[in-house]
Order: sequence, then C-alpha cells, then structure tokens
Amino acid sequence: MISVAEDVSRLDTNVPETARIWNYLLGGADNFAADRAVGDQIMATLPQLADNARLSRAFLVRAVRFLVLEAGIRQFLDIGTGLPTADNTHQVAQAAAPDARVVYVDNDPLVLAHARELLTSTPEGATDYVHEDLRDPEAILRAAARTLDLDKPVALALMGVLGHIESDHTARSILARLLRNLPSGSYVAMYDGADTDPATREATRIWNVSANPKYHLRSPERIVHLFEGLELVHPGVVPVTKWRSDGLEISQYCAVGRKP
Repeated sequence: MISVAEDVSRLDTNVPETARIWNYLLGGADNFAADRAVGDQIMATLPQLADNARLSRAFLVRAVRFLVLEAGIRQFLDIGTGLPTADNTHQVAQAAAPDARVVYVDNDPLVLAHARELLTSTPEGATDYVHEDLRDPEAILRAAARTLDLDKPVALALMGVLGHIESDHTARSILARLLRNLPSGSYVAMYDGADTDPATREATRIWNVSANPKYHLRSPERIVHLFEGLELVHPGVVPVTKWRSDGLEISQYCAVGRKP
C-alpha cells in the first residue's frame, strides 16, 4: 500500500487541481499558489463563485439531514468528497444519527492524505475513506462493502462531481452501475453546475483552460435525465438554494432521487 507521504510527494503543486481550488473557494487552507491563482481568476469573472460554493455546501447539509431524519437512511457513500472542510457528510449525518456509517471516495492524493488524518467517527457509527475513481463503480462498491451493508439502503452523494464526466451516457452508466448493486430505498443526492448564465459559462471556460480535471456544465434538462428511473424528492431538480430553502437562484442545480 502507498503511504501518505509517498502520495503527497507525487503532487505537482504547479498544476491546479479541482479539489484544492474548491477548498480555496470554501475558505480552506489546503491549497497551493497555482490553485489560488485560478480561483482568483475565476472569481474576477464570477465574483459570487465563493458564495456559490458555500451555498452548494449548505445543500449538502440539508440533503443529508433530510436523508437521515425523514428518509431513515443510516449509510452514505460520498463520491468525489474533496478536501475535508466544515460540515462534512459524516459530521452532519452522525449529529442527527450517531450510528450513521459513511464512506468517502476520491482519487486526489492530497484528499487521501487529509482524509486519513481528519475524518473521524462517533463510537456508534463508522467512517472510512476509499481511494478510487468515480469511473470504476465496481471497485468503489467492493471497497465500500468493508464498512457499509450494501443489502440495506445507501445514500449516494455526488456533489459537484458528475460535471467531470462529459458524456451524459457515461454519467448515466456510472449511476446505473452504482445503483444496480444497491437495494430499493437507496437514494442519490447530487448537485452540479448548470449552463444557465454567461458568467458561469465563462468561469468554467477559465477553469478548463487552467485546472485539472475539466468540468462540463449541463442544462437543467440534462440533469433531469440523469435521474431517469428514480423517484425525485420534492421539489425536483432546482437551484441548490431552492431545495427545501428559499434563496436567490444560482447556477448550481441539485436533486435528490429515490431508487424504487
């Protein structure tokens, strides 16, 4: 097994990375000069992007609380978790249900290093980290089964990650492969960037010129299609500020869907 030190030593700090840029936008300290430079360039085009990042995080909190308190979910598979910040999935879930079990998944070596150090758990619950890629759902599920009981409902959290998959067909295939091995009553909670305004499209263009991996906006209608076969929880596919909240519209769209 590769050690944390070896993982971090492989980092090229001159190449901006999505997880670190997002960490910078959220006010974190786990980023480098190259990440901050891209973040500053994007915010010059879309000054509200840092607020959008925080509002998207607030949707995660509301969605997890809904899944625990109203849907009765006690297991979470958070794929593309990013660098730990405030209100991580396990903190929100275990605050509502101490026996909740959470598995995080990411393929960024810096996320791996910090996840091993920072992700803790209540005594009643469990938290684990899997270093895998979204494009290999079967490997993710095999590793997650060490901590989660995949015969019982699981909530998949895909926050801002499906935008890294350009093809809608591929994104739907990944979701289908994940859900195929999860029982009825499981959920998908996600948000991603939408192509609903010119400033967001320009900020994404800058991101894709400078950062890795690239990000692809979708229309709200294309996001709806990702949920085909799932029962959408009210109010459906909406801006993150409109999901069980009442804020200004932004170009991050979200939904929660239940596997029948």
